[in-house]
Amino acid sequence: MPYLLDSNVFIEAKNRHYSFEVCPAFWDWIDWEHTNCKIYSIAKVKDELTQGNDELAQWAEKRGSDFFLPLTETDRKSLDALSKWANESNYEKQAISKFLDLADYCLVAQGHSHHLEVVTHETSSNSPSGKKIKIPDACKAMEVQSLNPYEMLGREKAKFILDRARDTNTQNSMSKFSPLSKNPSRQTGFPGFEKYR
Repeated sequence: MPYLLDSNVFIEAKNRHYSFEVCPAFWDWIDWEHTNCKIYSIAKVKDELTQGNDELAQWAEKRGSDFFLPLTETDRKSLDALSKWANESNYEKQAISKFLDLADYCLVAQGHSHHLEVVTHETSSNSPSGKKIKIPDACKAMEVQSLNPYEMLGREKAKFILDRARDTNTQNSMSKFSPLSKNPSRQTGFPGFEKYR
């Protein structure tokens, strides 16, 4: 089943393990899986991402409505059903109002109407306080599957492998200058190495 990604998936990736400089392969994989009709997000998420003035905002700006799905009339029934559930739940009024005003609301509803699994870093509330509606809990209420990004990557067997040519050059460079190579007598360019032989 295809996936619908929450804004925090992109934001956490950019800020932590999969930044554009450290792991561009992650972003290439996102695009590749989108061309395979497996990964999408929603227009409301794009609105959140493009509020910044950074590389992620530029990345999101370059992707259109085929990636960031807009709300359509087909989503209406799911939006109404999710709103009804939220208003009839035990959550505080402020929590309900905030949820219905966020991209989270559209994310879950569009996941429901398009039969997509929602991917988010949010976790379910084991003991709901009534102060915040979490995405996994809303998904559960709507019978929408939810999972975290690492579960998605594992399921899809995503692999981000270093470029072999660059890796080979790095290994050759390390072999040339490392004092731990098998033949120290051939060392060049390693200041003070003779001192430790």
